[in-house]
Parts: sequence; C-alpha cells; structure tokens
Amino acid sequence: MACTSNTIIKKPDHLISKNQMVDLLTDMFIAAGAENIKNIDLERNVNYYPLVFEKYGIDSTRFKESNYYYTSQIDDYEKILKKVNERLKAIKDKLDFEIKLKDSLRNDSLRNLRGNFKKMPKRPSRIDSLKSLPKK
Repeated sequence: MACTSNTIIKKPDHLISKNQMVDLLTDMFIAAGAENIKNIDLERNVNYYPLVFEKYGIDSTRFKESNYYYTSQIDDYEKILKKVNERLKAIKDKLDFEIKLKDSLRNDSLRNLRGNFKKMPKRPSRIDSLKSLPKK
C-alpha cells in the first residue's frame, strides 16, 4: 500500500518551480559526486554547493524550504526525482560514449604509430657501426 503524507506544509513564498528543482537537484547530485574527486587544482573535498546556488541565483535557505515542501508532496517529489535520475543517466551515457570514443581514437593512433614504427628502416646499432670500422 502506498504512503502519502498527512502533514500539510504551507507552500513557501519563494517556492522554486518543479522544473528548476529538477535542474537544481541534478546539479546538486553532480556536486555531491564531485566532492571527493580531485579538481584541476588537485584539491579534494571541495564544497561545490555554493556554486550551484549561485548558478541558480538562490540561497541555501530558499532551497531547503522548497525541498522540504516538495518532500511533503510525495507524488510531486517522486516525479521530480524520476526526472533527475533520467537526466543523470543521460549525462552518464553521454560521458561514457565520449570516453569510449576518445579511447578508440587513442588506440587507433597508437596502432598507426606502431605500424609506422615497424615500417621504418632499421637504424644500425652502435656495435654495428663499430664493426664496420677498418681494423688497424
């Protein structure tokens, strides 16, 4: 049997729209996942949430109020999270494809280099050069 909330929470004055919540939560999950990965400055444990809030022009209080409201609206929140999950999966699939393509191009380049290297004329070694010197 499905559960529904009996708690009625007042809609916040500055409620974030459902579509923007999908965008915001998608970026929040990405920020959470990136927290323990080294960035280009080789830093870990960076808090990216302020950057997400800045991107959407909101503060953490507005997010918390909106998120709290939507969590009380189970059916709506479930739809929001489903869309977030679909977006994250699409982003992951795109990145996996790009990585696979990059690896494929790298492997093709290495094969071409190896093939060209095998075709190069053999350079005589130093010992071969010494053998060809006239004897005294």
